Amino acid sequence: MKLIIADDSAVIRAILAQNLTKEDGIEIVASVSNGRRAIDSAKTERPDAVISDINMPEMDGLEATKILSKTLRIPVIILSEDAPKLLAAKSAGAADFIEKPKLSEYSEAFFSDLRARLRKVAGDEISGRQASSAPFAKTVRETSFKSYRILCIGASTGGPTAVADVLRGLGKNFPLPVLYAQHIEVGADKNMADWLDSTCDNIHVRLARNGEEAVPGTVYMAPADTHLVIDFVKSNSHPVLRISDEPPERFLRPAVNKLFRSAATFYRKSCLTILLTGMGRDGADGCKMIRDMGGWTIVEDESTCAVFGMPAAAIEEGGACEVLPRHEIAARILSLVAGQT
Repeated sequence: MKLIIADDSAVIRAILAQNLTKEDGIEIVASVSNGRRAIDSAKTERPDAVISDINMPEMDGLEATKILSKTLRIPVIILSEDAPKLLAAKSAGAADFIEKPKLSEYSEAFFSDLRARLRKVAGDEISGRQASSAPFAKTVRETSFKSYRILCIGASTGGPTAVADVLRGLGKNFPLPVLYAQHIEVGADKNMADWLDSTCDNIHVRLARNGEEAVPGTVYMAPADTHLVIDFVKSNSHPVLRISDEPPERFLRPAVNKLFRSAATFYRKSCLTILLTGMGRDGADGCKMIRDMGGWTIVEDESTCAVFGMPAAAIEEGGACEVLPRHEIAARILSLVAGQT
């Protein structure tokens, strides 16, 4: 097994190299001090796996992991004392996350566990399977006890088909109001809402109207050339909608960010959000705000996106709690809202 070690501490790199190579079949092909050098070395050495710290100069471990795992298809194990960044590491594509021990705690048990994890992720990669999700599954599922009161969806290029796929998977009697912002040309919004309504016979879809109460089991789509935001929330937790002609945000109206920030402000940890395929960065800031306030954000994986722009931006901003292919999103939503009425 060929490995690259990336850590800005020469001492840590030496400890890892000396102990890992005690086992036959493990070769350290590069020992580097930052993410940029890890990528450069990976392109020439083609290792079976990379062990990387997060906090490094020039390029940190999360930025390097995005390129190593998603572009070069090399599994990365993050070894860091920065445990709160576990979900960010998962979003970046890391295959596993290990909390870095103190210098006095690098025991044989630690290295036995590390070797086992390396064999697992390198073996998965060699056999053609993605090794990025399994080690994180338990951690992600542990957050699903929250009570969600609103579902927000944002999309752009390729959005109508993506949204239809997700909505059809929600089944009948979905327990939350759904607010949906889609970049669309003036004059095309009504036809698109009607098409979604006919295509998704399990849930009602229509254009949002100013001042109306959004109720569960209905999707309210932002009309073209207007922002969709929440004006206030009633005592029954239903939002009252406002159609706004405020200036475009980054040349966009409706702007996904406007909707997401509005939902974050009113619902905080009770906000559930999906960001699907689209060009640009709209929705990234809103996802970050929702996540920071304790809500949950799911962004579409590159493998199913028509354009991996908006989801990639959300991941880059640290706004993605989960990254899932489109065909897994509806089932995940249902698992998060299970039992809610």
